[in-house]
Amino acid sequence: MKSIKTFLENHPLFDGLDQEAVHLFSACADEASFSPGEPIYRQGDEADRFYILCSGEATLEAESPGRGRIVIETLSAGDVLGASWLFPPYRLMWDARARSRIQAVGFNARCLRQTCDENPHLGYLLMKRFAQIMIHRMQAARLQSLDIYAPPVKGGKP
Repeated sequence: MKSIKTFLENHPLFDGLDQEAVHLFSACADEASFSPGEPIYRQGDEADRFYILCSGEATLEAESPGRGRIVIETLSAGDVLGASWLFPPYRLMWDARARSRIQAVGFNARCLRQTCDENPHLGYLLMKRFAQIMIHRMQAARLQSLDIYAPPVKGGKP
């Protein structure tokens, strides 16, 4: 993988930020990898990291009574995985699982929150960008919820 700083400089989440901002955010980041089928995180666990996928695919999943596991969204290279790190009580809302081999940049949530607290303007810019991601995720979850409330399918027919 190219350097984390170079990766961030070219990622839309950090687009338009000056070199100092990218340096501050990259100081909270490291490389991460996951094998196919490996859990990345589980609902209810502490939201202490978020990831930007460099390669591979991950699924956001939820358990649905009477329907089992459902995929809320499938994420791929360039997508951001995790936003629960922003808000107390810092607990994950969904499960995430590697669908294929994943290379990612992982961010330490405490480090990022401290960086944003010390640099409120940067924190505001990052919050605005994450708000867009969260709205997209809410829309994906809403679409899946339409199916959740449908009667369970048995034998391939409703």
